[in-house]
Amino acid sequence: MGTNETNTSDRVAQLNQSARTLGYRMPAEWEPLTRVWVTPPHNSDTWPGCLDHAQQQFDNLIKIMSAHVEVRTTQSQGIATNDSWIRDYGPIFVVNKSGKLACHDFVFNCWGDKYEPYRDDDAVPLHIAAKLGIPVWEHTLVLEGGSIEVNGSGTGMTTRQCLLNSNRNPSMTQTQIEQALHDTLGTRHTVWLPGGIEGDDTDGHIDDVARFINPDTIAAVRTPHGHPDHDVLEQNWRTLKDARDQDGRKFNLVELPAPEPMWYDYPADQFGPGGRKALPTSHANFLIANGAVFVPTFGQHSDDTAMRALERAMPNYKIIGVRCEHLVVGLGAIHCLTMGQPTVCDER
Repeated sequence: MGTNETNTSDRVAQLNQSARTLGYRMPAEWEPLTRVWVTPPHNSDTWPGCLDHAQQQFDNLIKIMSAHVEVRTTQSQGIATNDSWIRDYGPIFVVNKSGKLACHDFVFNCWGDKYEPYRDDDAVPLHIAAKLGIPVWEHTLVLEGGSIEVNGSGTGMTTRQCLLNSNRNPSMTQTQIEQALHDTLGTRHTVWLPGGIEGDDTDGHIDDVARFINPDTIAAVRTPHGHPDHDVLEQNWRTLKDARDQDGRKFNLVELPAPEPMWYDYPADQFGPGGRKALPTSHANFLIANGAVFVPTFGQHSDDTAMRALERAMPNYKIIGVRCEHLVVGLGAIHCLTMGQPTVCDER
């Protein structure tokens, strides 16, 4: 793997057509990965009072993942970062039929300008593209990787709460945003769900509520009456029951349980007054990588139920639970902390 940085501006300038026009698409997560990119927890504002515990759980995650896929850190490549949520600020990789790898660099505005500008994080896609020597499209569209899902066959999935939020792309209509997704991800159909779970500061990222596990199957979270997320998750479920894929076919649905609500006492800081806040615990925040599925667990009864549901739905995969009750204090879990790099013919 070469590490000499190329002239990224030249590569950007050459890409004057959309990714879809040039035959690029975002692969589904179950397609082969060369590696997974991560940024280890290092921001004490993100994990106040428990950074060391979060780091221990992260180290355990890396140890488990490394048996199935190479794990590469931004730190090892000399790439500066503000925080660890590489799923949201990292490169969105795309591939074409000729076996070429490229990526997208969308604007990262800290989930709707909720925090101070994380300029180092926003620059990560260009740095990784340069390290890999691959083409990169730079965009003015605000988009986080955790807000989108694809089935690899032409369908994307997201939430209205996030992508239509006025703190992302206020001058764009739903139709315009959808077209932008098609042009960059190589999709031709989009499933829009209502929203996300309580405690999620991303305004409803899809990776906490519904995930493709094969081209025609979606695993989605449901909760009983009385759970804080019951209403929105039932709205999502009803939408999914009526949804169609790119060829007009209904999806198979797999029900995932939700953990019992968890909270954390946050101190006051520059971002807010602090206090006891809900955590976005979700078994849907899993990562699929080279035949394994790494599932967030939280020391609750729902852990086993979620694992068994995925084992039944994904019999050819190894389902691995990874404890995340400290990692989720940072308001994310396994999928949020990882970004897979697809395997292609021209490996770099």
